[in-house]
Amino acid sequence: QVQLVESGGGLVQPGGSLRLSCAASGFTLDTYIIGWFRQAPGKEREGVSCIKGSDDSTYYADSVKGRFTISRDNAKNTVYLQMNSLKPEDTATYYCATVGSSGDYDYWGQGTQVTVSS
Repeated sequence: QVQLVESGGGLVQPGGSLRLSCAASGFTLDTYIIGWFRQAPGKEREGVSCIKGSDDSTYYADSVKGRFTISRDNAKNTVYLQMNSLKPEDTATYYCATVGSSGDYDYWGQGTQVTVSS
């Protein structure tokens, strides 16, 4: 059974940092694509970053390039999203997800809230 559990969200001031974690179970994430998404109030869900387990290739949305870093710890079966220089517009619920048999992101965590405010 595939399960993803996000953690690490919270309230942070602009310019601050947070590290989100996505703990995976039911599969070994080093053979899967893991993505981070976010959804702000009144907006559609957007892709933020992803990492490919087979070769560690990564993708970042233009809005977070240079500020966010995705990484993987195979020993802990966990993917991280290090978020630096946070801006109010980064405020959203952040979700991790992985690709299912269809090739789409079929497995999702429950989300963790990130609020950037002074």
